[in-house]
Parts: sequence; C-alpha cells; structure tokens
Amino acid sequence: MSADFSRETQAIATGFWPLAGIDEVGRGPLAGPVVAAAVILDPGKVPAGLADSKVLSAARREALFDKIAETALAIGIASVTAAEIDAINIRQATLLAMKRAVAALSLAPLKVLVDGNDPPSLPCPCEAIVKGDALVASIAAASIIAKVTRDRMMARLAQLYPAYGFAGHVGYGTAVHRAAIQEHGPCPEHRYSFAPVKGVWQR
Repeated sequence: MSADFSRETQAIATGFWPLAGIDEVGRGPLAGPVVAAAVILDPGKVPAGLADSKVLSAARREALFDKIAETALAIGIASVTAAEIDAINIRQATLLAMKRAVAALSLAPLKVLVDGNDPPSLPCPCEAIVKGDALVASIAAASIIAKVTRDRMMARLAQLYPAYGFAGHVGYGTAVHRAAIQEHGPCPEHRYSFAPVKGVWQR
C-alpha cells in the first residue's frame, strides 16, 4: 500500500507549509553511519508509489530515488559516523542525523513530520508518527532517500574494506558479517559500542 499526501494537504490548509518529512536508516547495523533524510515534496508532483523503503525492491527504491530527486522542492541528507555513534550513543546519533538533514534543506520547513515516536528537537513544530514511513508521502520519500543513500555509502565502504561483505548486508549483523569480524577484527567503520565488538576491541 502506498503512502498518501493527506497529512501534507492538511498542513497546507492550516498554514503549515512548507512541510518536511524525515526518516532515518541504520540504527541497527554493526557498521557504517546512520543516515537521515528530510524531504519537502512538490504538492503538484508527488511521485506515485511512495512507500516504506523496507517493503520496496532495490530497483524500485532506485527508481523512486531518482523521481524524488527530480521533483521534490527540497531534499536534505545527513549522516553520523560510526565514531560519532560510539561517542554519543545511537539514539543521540539518530536525532543528530535528523537535525542535520533538516538544516541541510534549501527551504526552511514550518513543520516537520518524522517517522517513529522519538522526534528531534527542531526550531519548528515536529510531529512524530508511528509507521509514518508507510502512511505519509513525505516521510516515505525521506525513507527512500535515506535508504538508497546509505546503501550506496556501504557499497563504497565494501570496496575499502572487502573482507566484511558490506555491499551485501550493509552492515547488519548477519552470520557472515559476524564471522568476518571474528576472523579479521573490526575496521574503523565498525561501531565499537555495539556487540560483538564492544568490550573486545578498542577503537
């Protein structure tokens, strides 16, 4: 089922426009950054088929990424590194990535809709919506931008650190990934505050 534009339509009707949707990708992996995106869609050019990035095929995400990039009024993308995650914890890193993504927008939103139930502190009103990436078009668009961006970043890291198979599991704790950590030890892109690296290796 596709996300719809009804929340944005309500925002326009009540004067809260422009409105941005925010989502993040990468809270759970053992390696790589957490990436957030903020998207302000053009009400007249909302791409068809926007949905939670997790339910879309890689090819469909790539196609929608291009369509969103082509039609959106503004897109902000930001990341927080594995080292930063270790320094401030994953929750704070996620909130920081969202703040950075909003700050990167070329158009300042009057309101923000964010996926989940833990919104960042922003200069404008921010509404958290559970399962927002499946329900709200702007959040779904942000989830797609964030997911494709992070997957591309992990593919580049796979070339730098070929022993870990980052291109396949994008940093998540698969059996193959855990076995590679045991065999080779962690690389600088691993999260040293996450098991199985935590308490065994030092950055």
